[in-house]
Amino acid sequence: MDYAKSYIAETSLILQQLDLQSIERVAELLVNLRERSGRLFILGVGGGAGHASHAVNDFRKIAGIEAYSPSDNVSELTARVNDDGWETSYANWLRGSRLKSQDMILVFSVGGGDLQRNISANLVRALQYAREVGATISGIVGRDGGYTAQVADACVIIPVVNPENITPHTEGFQALVWHLLVSHPRLRASRMKWESASSSVGNRAKG
Repeated sequence: MDYAKSYIAETSLILQQLDLQSIERVAELLVNLRERSGRLFILGVGGGAGHASHAVNDFRKIAGIEAYSPSDNVSELTARVNDDGWETSYANWLRGSRLKSQDMILVFSVGGGDLQRNISANLVRALQYAREVGATISGIVGRDGGYTAQVADACVIIPVVNPENITPHTEGFQALVWHLLVSHPRLRASRMKWESASSSVGNRAKG
């Protein structure tokens, strides 16, 4: 009970400290991406890879943005890791996807990538390639944002309120922020199932 109370209290502190302008900036980049018919490539490892798969669904279905993630194709990803190595796996996947300047990268990462310490080096190499081709870069990351924050056009950094809970809070808020984005009035292109179902029930009740 005490831990649950403290965890929720930490969550409340993070909410108070979130940089809303950075979230709006990512939203703006996504609006521009859709207007120019660019593609969204969502990159993450571990929990971030799970988020990427879920977010691809949401951005495609709700926001009407063409989106993909390298971790959704396990056969291709493991082949690239086996043949070329983990560090270059995402960058080479982006090359195979013909990443262009009109496209955009969205990173889900706790640390944002750190090549010197060999942490999420595959994300760093992917972002370096994205910079080479001139693609837009964004991220939802924790700690100080790492390499992602250094090179991003817009980056949401989840504040650290307890060093012992950096990972769970970052990954939890990544889901919160991307759901905020796909439901943002400027981005939402189609209604979600339960919202439209609730409206139908309400209309039938009025009739």
